[in-house]
Amino acid sequence: MTRAPESERRVHIPQAIIVKDLAGLLHTTPIEVIKELMKNGVMATINQVVDFDTAAVVASDLGFVLDEGRVEAPIGEATDERTAERPGASLRIVEEAEGLQPRSPVVTVLGHVDHGKTTLLDRIRRAHVAEGEAGGITQRIGAYQATAPDGRTVTFIDTPGHAAFTEMRARGARVTDVAVVVVAADDGVMPQTREAIDHARAAGVPIVIALNKIDVDNANPDRAKQQLMALDLVPEEYGGDTVLVAVSALKGQGIDDLLESVLLVSDLDPPRANPDRPAVGVVLDASTDRHRGVVATLLVQTGTLRQGDAVLSGLAHGRAKALEDQNGKRVKEAGPSMPVVMLGLSEVPLAGQRFEVVVSDRDARGTATERRRAAEAGGGGRARVTLDSLFGAIHRGAVADFNVVLKTDSQGSLDPLVRALNELSVDEVNVKVVHAAPGTVNESDVNLAVASHGVILGFNVEPEPGAQRLADAEHVEIRRYDVIYQLLEDVERAVQGLLKPVFEQREDGRVEVRAIFRLGRRNAIAGCYVQDGNVKRDSLIRVLRGGQVVHESKVASLKRFNDDVREVASGYECGIMADGFSDFEVGDQIVAYHMEQVR
Repeated sequence: MTRAPESERRVHIPQAIIVKDLAGLLHTTPIEVIKELMKNGVMATINQVVDFDTAAVVASDLGFVLDEGRVEAPIGEATDERTAERPGASLRIVEEAEGLQPRSPVVTVLGHVDHGKTTLLDRIRRAHVAEGEAGGITQRIGAYQATAPDGRTVTFIDTPGHAAFTEMRARGARVTDVAVVVVAADDGVMPQTREAIDHARAAGVPIVIALNKIDVDNANPDRAKQQLMALDLVPEEYGGDTVLVAVSALKGQGIDDLLESVLLVSDLDPPRANPDRPAVGVVLDASTDRHRGVVATLLVQTGTLRQGDAVLSGLAHGRAKALEDQNGKRVKEAGPSMPVVMLGLSEVPLAGQRFEVVVSDRDARGTATERRRAAEAGGGGRARVTLDSLFGAIHRGAVADFNVVLKTDSQGSLDPLVRALNELSVDEVNVKVVHAAPGTVNESDVNLAVASHGVILGFNVEPEPGAQRLADAEHVEIRRYDVIYQLLEDVERAVQGLLKPVFEQREDGRVEVRAIFRLGRRNAIAGCYVQDGNVKRDSLIRVLRGGQVVHESKVASLKRFNDDVREVASGYECGIMADGFSDFEVGDQIVAYHMEQVR
């Protein structure tokens, strides 16, 4: 392999590039590039398009240094969750230290329904957003900045809950710096509370507990704290490290303390960004307005977005024709942690998708076109997350945590299964139950599996129709079991890389035998009529007589008249010789099938 001299080791990589062109850029051969891709679990041909993150992995492995201006800031995440799981994929080159400045922490509020999330957000808006500016903010922008008692600002993202929070995470968007989990003092920890905590933990986000409704008559804060301790969230007053703030969203009690606590937790790992670079951030929401065109709500994570900038987000591109702040007022620019509405994109981008400012509108349009072509060629799809795919990653050393979402029919079967799964961890691989709860598999479970790059295991439960459709679309495997030891055996084999593939029969066609043509004592040709489907020269066959199987083998010869053919479709006659069988009778049924790997 020819290595470039040190002076030529800096490389600029576009958002999408053909493998052959990448080899030329890195002064090496396409074979070397393909080898490096294979080491990282990516199978690609010489003419296949790979995205920026994948190409950057190869460049880094070959000793090249990426141009800093083309690499995402530390607070952003890889565009695709697969990249974050590959070795060497931490391509978020840290910006120059002298350019970093403190930014506002970004907060998402999660929790069980009716525990007061909306009331809490409304109270913060009314009390800490300037007078006359709070009305209709959520409907207009879905995010806003509030001022804490010490004068610093906190950015709140108003989402429907942890499902949307995790959906963004599933697309690779690390949006939140702190998660505030609301727990009602009267109800205590509820199923959705556990889900919210699991989702925040899976995203690696620090948690602040807002113990709400402390003013109601049947409030029992001590019970709620005990329930939180059972989930390994030990409040500071009990010697733990979980920040818990007692609040009353209805009366406005404790709101200042909550904002101060959020700032305190964020100061443990101070959020910083460089406002002097081109903007990079995340799409919070987007829609089409009949009068204004595509309206996108953006959160700037680093850099500064200015009116007139060329913006690229997935397949959408365009120039920032207008920017509006949280109050609907026109602004010229938006810095780090500032939510802003932008007009001017060519199409509606996905929520949770990264956006970035590029050199020109022409560059943005060209990159979007390349991405569209790559997606149409099949290069842009999410890799299927299955036990088999995880085994391969475990074997390569690319996975340290084997993440599992577990759903069972009852709490009684849940606890022993969680304990048993945790005991299956080995030195190299940690079996991690990121969420466990009784009940059917729902869409939230699928989103969490996508975000954590895990699989869903169901014991005596079925997925909801919407969850199954989402799992199919996101290529997440849902495995169902009715015997505990079979579930545990599969996971143990997964950790050890021993699970064998499972095949199922897929019927191709049905054929009726209408005549027999003898070729000596040992050979016979069955004169057949294809009633349904088709039969192929390499088909496996099953001969039925009176509904009973009399022979199973494969097609030895398939003819139409005197000619050998590859396939005969429904409605046509053919001649079939079976491997190792000549005792056909008129009226026999032949079922043609093939074996398909299902896991």
